[in-house]
Parts: sequence; C-alpha cells; structure tokens
Amino acid sequence: MNDRIIIVGTAHISDKSIAEVDSVIAHEKPNIVAVELCPKRYQALKGAPVARELSIRDLLKGEGPYFFLAQWLLAWTQKKIGADIGIKPGAEMLAAINKAEEIGAKIALVDRDIQVTLQRFWSRMGVVEKLKMFFAFISTFIGFGKEEIDIETITDEDVVTHLISELRQFSPSAAEVLVDERDAYIAANLLNLSNEGKVVAVIGAGHREGVQKFLSHPESIPPLEELTKLPLKRVNTARVFGVATIALIVAIFALLVLSGASAHTLLLALGYWFVINGVLSGAGAALARGHPFSILTAFSVAWMTSLNPFLAAGWFAGLTEAWVRKPTSEDLNALTNVETFGELMKNRLFRVILVAALANMGSIIGTFAGAWVVFSLTGIRF
Repeated sequence: MNDRIIIVGTAHISDKSIAEVDSVIAHEKPNIVAVELCPKRYQALKGAPVARELSIRDLLKGEGPYFFLAQWLLAWTQKKIGADIGIKPGAEMLAAINKAEEIGAKIALVDRDIQVTLQRFWSRMGVVEKLKMFFAFISTFIGFGKEEIDIETITDEDVVTHLISELRQFSPSAAEVLVDERDAYIAANLLNLSNEGKVVAVIGAGHREGVQKFLSHPESIPPLEELTKLPLKRVNTARVFGVATIALIVAIFALLVLSGASAHTLLLALGYWFVINGVLSGAGAALARGHPFSILTAFSVAWMTSLNPFLAAGWFAGLTEAWVRKPTSEDLNALTNVETFGELMKNRLFRVILVAALANMGSIIGTFAGAWVVFSLTGIRF
C-alpha cells in the first residue's frame, strides 16, 4: 500500500474517534487531510447555507415518495444514535477539518456525491430488499428491536467486519453501493492525492479494510466514470408484472364489450373496479391522515391511474395534500430533528410524502383485488 497514505478508521458518532483524529493529524503533520465527505455534506457539516429548492412534483414522481422516505430514515437513524450517546454525527470529520486548518494542511473531500450514492443505492435494490429496509428502519423509529450499541468497539476490525457481513446478508445490493463502490472511489482519490505529499485519510471504520485492499491493488479500481454514472431507468420485474396485469384488465373489458355482454354485467364490472380501487387508495391516504380533499382525490382517480402505468393515484393525492398543507423548505430541514411520531406527523412535507406513498400502495393493492373480482365476474379463475 502507498506509504504516503495514513488511514484513520472512525465511528461517525464516537467521542474516541474525535480524539484519535486530532492526535494522528497533530503527530503526522500531513500535507493533505482527506475526509469521507462530498461537497454537499461538507457544506452541511460546516453550517454553510445550502440552496435547497423544494419541488413537490419531483418528490412525488414515480418512486420519489419511497426514495425520499428511505433518505430520511437513513439520516434520522444516524442522527438519533448520535443523540443517544451525545455525539453529533460527523463530529470527527469536523475535527479533522478544523485540525487541518490549524496546521495549514490542504483539505480534500474524497467521497462520492451523496445524491449519486443514494440514487444508485435505490436503483440497485430489489422490491424485497426495499421492503426489508423500510421495516427495519421503521421498527428503529418506533423503538422495536432496539439494541445497546457499544460505540467504543465499533471501530474494531472484527466488529466492523461483522456489521458489514450482516449488511451483505440483509441487502447485497445496498452493501455493494454503500460500501464497495465508495471504497473504490475513495481509494482512487487518495492515490491521486498521494502524488502531492503525505495524506491522512479520515474515513469510516466500515470503509477502512476495503479502501486498503484497493490501495494495495490499484489495478482493481473501476474507472471513476462507472462509479459516478447515474442509473438509467430500468424495467424491473414488478413493473413488467404490473403492466401485464393492466393489459389483461383492459383486454377483459374490451372482450366484454366485443362479446356482447349485457350492460348490467359491464356496468357491474366497471363499478367494482372503480369502488375497489378508490376505497383502497383512499384508505391509504386516510391512514396517512391526509386531508379529506386528498382522500377524495385518491378515491376518484385510482380507477383510472390503475389502468395507466404512467400515472399514480398517490401523485394526485400528494399534490392535493401539498396544495392544502403548503410545505416549505423549513419543513424539509426540520425532518431530521423530530423526536416523536407525533412531531413527525405534524411536519407538512412528511404528511404530503406519506399520503402519496400510502395512496399509491392502496391503489396497487386495489389493482390486484379489483382484477380478481373482475376475473371472477367474467368467469375467469386463477
């Protein structure tokens, strides 16, 4: 491994790590202090104002509500753990930055852009992995399955190896994007920086082993263009299955018309489709404590959006909720500071996102329930 690079593996919420970072930088007096941050996270850590435009339409498109909830759950969980032990997440990175400024060392941000990582992370995960992740984080939020964390041992190699191994079992795709890809990206940046002088790299303990392996075998590092490429929209199995179901429903209604089915049968099929989709989508919006207008919107449009793969009942319900609640950027910034479920539900932006997500889920369930009823009504059995 390059002898100009000194790696300090830290826990992002450890008081011990802060002292270690300060000590190593003071002793080594490096030319460069590299930290596991990207520009956006650096600005947030330094308290610099970050322009954050709130586009409700963008948040509600496609899988936007679920992606947003995943981002929020990740950020909230780390901040909550840090609050429980009295350490602000990223405090050791801030200590490294401050020490670098004190000794006049160059500060280098060597991590991949957080938005690129999150988009690749979300794109790579399958439906089952996403569901498992949500159940795990939601249980953490409401306090189920809470375990004591020994923060003093979290930087030990055997403990970190065990945690990474658990992540790989829980979600192989998440481990690859959150750990392996970033290990390669950080190692590539460190190798480039080492040409300028001695480097002290302050990175999370979970990245230490992987980064060291890439530094020892730089030929194994993929091109950075591959690691920073935004994922293309892909056709997944769930989407194909959903489109096929919609096509089948449309075909059945068409066959009913062409076969000369009675008006009573046709109206009955349409009525069941409208009511089942509407009730379940509206129930999702109601479960999210949506405004009556949002519930009514979900109920009214679900029958139509269930027949169009490019529309979603939650998109309409969420826009209605946003029109009523009028969330702002302040609501976005306040989300990670909530302490209780009651506080969370008072946040206007979260309410909009939750209405959209649950209305969509209700509509999806309604599509399959409605399909079963229509199939039964027309004599088709599973």
